[in-house]
Amino acid sequence: MGTIDRKAAIAAYKERKTPAGIFAVRCKATGQVWVGRSRHLDTQQNGLWFALRLGSSMNRSLQAAWNACGEAAFAFEELERLPDEILPYVLQATLKERLAHWRAELGADLI
Repeated sequence: MGTIDRKAAIAAYKERKTPAGIFAVRCKATGQVWVGRSRHLDTQQNGLWFALRLGSSMNRSLQAAWNACGEAAFAFEELERLPDEILPYVLQATLKERLAHWRAELGADLI
């Protein structure tokens, strides 16, 4: 890979849009639901599953359910993807508002 190709690849990486939004984790065995918000929906499941596999999740109830039921009992679901046009300084407030909406609608715990 030449210097020009490398610089172009780095520039393209920096300019990419990362989707933000609300997600849910469902336990099929118990019916429990947890909701969370993320500025990087595409990679959120990988990070969350990694922490749960290591037993180091910050959410004790989610970790306890994971330990009791096993990975196969859990499903990651994208509930809402926010538009790319949302300004960065409005994003956090919008995520907080949408998280409260989904939490109330699903009767879920927070992640």
